[in-house]
Amino acid sequence: MADIAGLLRRLEKGGIPITPSIRDAMLEVEIEDFTDYETEPFYVDRPVPFMETDAGAMKTISAPHMVATLLHHMELKSGEDVTILGAKGGYIAALVAKIVGEHGCVRVLDPSIDAVVHVRQRLTHWPTVEVRELESIDVAPVAFPGELHRVLVTGQVNSLPDWMVERMVEGGFVLAPLGPKTSQQLMKMELQEGELMPTDLGPVSFGPVDVRQGEPGPMNADELADMIELTIQTCEDLGLIEDDERHAMQDLIVNLRNLPADLPPPGEGAIPMEEHPMIQLMWEAAPSFFRLWPMLQTMIHPNLAQPGAEDWDDFEESDGSDFEL
Repeated sequence: MADIAGLLRRLEKGGIPITPSIRDAMLEVEIEDFTDYETEPFYVDRPVPFMETDAGAMKTISAPHMVATLLHHMELKSGEDVTILGAKGGYIAALVAKIVGEHGCVRVLDPSIDAVVHVRQRLTHWPTVEVRELESIDVAPVAFPGELHRVLVTGQVNSLPDWMVERMVEGGFVLAPLGPKTSQQLMKMELQEGELMPTDLGPVSFGPVDVRQGEPGPMNADELADMIELTIQTCEDLGLIEDDERHAMQDLIVNLRNLPADLPPPGEGAIPMEEHPMIQLMWEAAPSFFRLWPMLQTMIHPNLAQPGAEDWDDFEESDGSDFEL
């Protein structure tokens, strides 16, 4: 096994909070038990895959700095009841189970039967962890205990499902990356006096909880509009966009969102590619859209933060503000 202690030291040096309970769990639970893929990237603070669907969608275990960050914000103590939406190979569930101990309970929910089977196989010796398949994220699990105390959502969702909010106990909370596929905010939603109180913990970039939503396929109009919005925001932050470009791209976003909701993406359905409304709108906006195409590519394949990478030993301090998957 590679040097997990050195990784944890670099994470702390990079500003990632590592409590004693998180440290003990990450030292004891071996990533190699939860994936058959090469784990060397994990020790330089990268995600590692644990399964791939027949359609080509890859499911990963989050990078160590994000795992530690999620565990920190979960505020776990011995004996707690924790629900995890999104399998993550079973690694995070094992860490949580280690922290909450033999008197705690961990329930893992996932809409992918392949992910459920994988996690059950990897957690056969963890009696406090229960794994269930969901019909879908929006459908409450059958015969599931009514109250939710601590909930960790380990993948992108646009919003919290109603059943999750309805079952939250007073003082309980959900930690989740909320937003479109292109980018999300890590949100802590705590129930106080019957109302969910949000705390924004910063930008993140997670794949969808449901692996089927991550399978390769044409981009629809809303997804393209989301990506262009993120591009505008990023270009503004970097001072790379002119007013006329911004206005043209904002007009493009409005036009994309006004397209019919049932419009198939380019390449699907009976509409010829050159006649597809999305393609026509993109060509009309070409003077501003294509100049910023490299930035759009960056939005598709973001450069992820790596505070646990070995070269962080060269830095004396960091505020750890770049929370990404």
